[in-house]
Amino acid sequence: MEIKISTTQLLQILYYVAFIIFISICIESGIYIFNGIYTFTINSYNANFLNLKDLYLFDPGHYGAIMLFICIVTTLKAVLFYVIVKFIHDKNLDIYQPFNTKMYRFLLFLSGFSVIIAFFSHYGISYLEWLQKKSIQLPDFNTLPLGGADVWFFMGIILYVIAQIFKRGIEIQSENELTI
Repeated sequence: MEIKISTTQLLQILYYVAFIIFISICIESGIYIFNGIYTFTINSYNANFLNLKDLYLFDPGHYGAIMLFICIVTTLKAVLFYVIVKFIHDKNLDIYQPFNTKMYRFLLFLSGFSVIIAFFSHYGISYLEWLQKKSIQLPDFNTLPLGGADVWFFMGIILYVIAQIFKRGIEIQSENELTI
């Protein structure tokens, strides 16, 4: 038995998957933002949310910096998936003419945003490593949403290469239209 899925059906599935990821990352980002604000304004015991209570007791400023990095990274991820969902929803992806300037700009934007996420993830982890040298009890870095800077950077580079391929495809397509 063979299952055939058309390109439009596959795009519809990817749209729903991206939308679900977008909603879940928005919720995650909202949780971190709320807990960071709640910890500073109402109840400092809430710093135990990410097992960062020792960091908060050592210095609330360092705790705030780490929470800021976490909030920035998760919010940037949410924005990235919002752009993907919006691009597919607005039907900017033309299956019959994929080499167009909208697709090229979309890929460049995703590439740049991935590198920005990598930048904040990397410096968040570097900041945590610096704090760990001060003998502060910190949770495993893999449990925090700052990991994966190398993956985000690699994805940004790959998307940039694909964007350049699309740019060349647009040039070839426009040359072919001029010769006809």
